[in-house]
Amino acid sequence: MSASPLIEVRDLERIYQMGEERVVALAGVSTEIAEGSFVAVMGPSGSGKSTFMNLIGCLDKPSAGSYRLKGQEVGVLGATELARTRNREIGFVFQQFNLLQRVDALGNVELPMIYAGIPVKERRARARAALERVGLADRMGHLPLQLSGGQQQRVAIARALVNQPACLLADEPTGALDSRTSLDIMALFQALNREGVTVIVVTHEAEVAAFASRVIRFRDGRIVSDVQQVPRDAAAALAEPAEAA
Repeated sequence: MSASPLIEVRDLERIYQMGEERVVALAGVSTEIAEGSFVAVMGPSGSGKSTFMNLIGCLDKPSAGSYRLKGQEVGVLGATELARTRNREIGFVFQQFNLLQRVDALGNVELPMIYAGIPVKERRARARAALERVGLADRMGHLPLQLSGGQQQRVAIARALVNQPACLLADEPTGALDSRTSLDIMALFQALNREGVTVIVVTHEAEVAAFASRVIRFRDGRIVSDVQQVPRDAAAALAEPAEAA
C-alpha cells in the first residue's frame, strides 16, 4: 500500500437499529485503497459490500471508526463540504440508472458539472465527449425512455465520469447489459483506470471482478479475503469473436 492512500478506513462500523433489533452491517473494517487502483468488492447478499460502498461514497455515515479520503477525515465535514466532495471527488454508477426522465442524455450528463459550477460551454463540450466515449454520440438528444436499458446505463456512466473524479464507485454496473456491451463498459473502466482514476466496482459476478487488479471479499460485515490478481484485458476480450467473449 502507498504511504498516502486515496481511501483509508480504520475500524469502520455501521450498525442499524431496526426496532428492538440491532443489525451490524459492518463490523470493524480496516483497509486502504491506493490511488489508481482497480478494485472489485464482492460478497453475498447482506455481506456488507454495499454498505461499505455507501460509506466510502459519502452516502451514509459510519456508526464508529474513521474514513479518510485523500487524507481528509470525512467524518468532520459539514453537509456543504460533504456534498462538494461527493460531486467533485466521487463518480457514482448504480444498478438503477437514476436519470432524469424529462432531460435528454446530454442534459443528464451535464448535471454534475452544473452543481460544480462549470461554465456552459465547457460542460457541454465535456458532456458530448463523455457520451461519445461510451458509444452514444448519436443518442445525445434522446430522453431516457427513448433509450434501451444498456444505453441508459451508459449515460449514467458518462455522467459519473464527466467531472473527472478521483474515485469511481460502480454498483453492479453491467447488471442490465448484454455480454458484449458489458465488455465495452469494462474496457472503458480499464482505460479510465490507466489514466489514473481509482475504480471500485461492487459486483456479485466473478466475470466482472476478473477485470480488476484487486478483489476484496466481504462476509458478515467483515473482510474475509483481499487478493491481488492479474486482470483480464477487456479490450482484448472485446476484440475476440462474439462466441469466445
